[in-house]
Amino acid sequence: MDKLILYLQFPYVRYAFIVGVLIALCSSLLGVTLVLKRFSFIGDGLSHVAFGAMSIAAVLQLTNKMLLILPVTIICAVFLLRSGQHARIKGDAAIAMLSVGALAFGYLIMNIFPTSSNLSGDVCSTLFGSTSILTLTAGEVWLCIILSAAVVMIFILFYNKIFAVTFDEDFARTTGTRADAYNLMIAIVIAVIIVLAMNLVGSLLISALVIFPALSAMRIFSNFKSVTICSAVLSVICAFLGIIISILTGTPVGSTIVAVNVAVFLICLIPGCVKGVIKR
Repeated sequence: MDKLILYLQFPYVRYAFIVGVLIALCSSLLGVTLVLKRFSFIGDGLSHVAFGAMSIAAVLQLTNKMLLILPVTIICAVFLLRSGQHARIKGDAAIAMLSVGALAFGYLIMNIFPTSSNLSGDVCSTLFGSTSILTLTAGEVWLCIILSAAVVMIFILFYNKIFAVTFDEDFARTTGTRADAYNLMIAIVIAVIIVLAMNLVGSLLISALVIFPALSAMRIFSNFKSVTICSAVLSVICAFLGIIISILTGTPVGSTIVAVNVAVFLICLIPGCVKGVIKR
């Protein structure tokens, strides 16, 4: 505890906690929707797209890489969620194509136009997370706070519409809901979350922030609202504990947070098993 209190005196540690908790909260809110719409791996696919865009931004030596990464990720998210099951290339295949293609393209670009002498270190840090979460500036923290607040407000204001589009998109259309518009909104929000989360857990681990809290909550509750609230609470707790463990033990931040999420998921399996036994 003394060691933790000592670390909390440094601004960069406090920044890491703020950003980590906010990203975990935003990821969990839309995670339930993506899992129910069977787009669980969209986070993984879009994170690889963001990796490819970041590689191009690094080669172009852009001061603010977000100016390129965010628009490219949003465009790909719109393509994936709007095409869905109505395209010749189904949703899961489209995600796989974008994911593998963007990852390969990004790595190829970084090899052809290396921006540093430690290429393998740069790639590994980007894919699996790095200490970048501990080198955040006050400006980056405020940007995360603003974008996170926007995500939460959008989810609260359009909760009923998101619920309708999630469970029965066709029925929502027949009742006058503009399903395409809300799918577009979901796509944009997901893209923002993915770009924000890259500094926290890395490209390859982002989908864990989306999937595990939602699945853990589904083991305990069956109501959409209850699952969403539980998912948000579990995600925030896991992020908080993961960052604490990472700081105290020196383990990678992203991997530690994911490991805590996996442990919580295994714990949440117990109530589900107990319910199953009681029903029998």
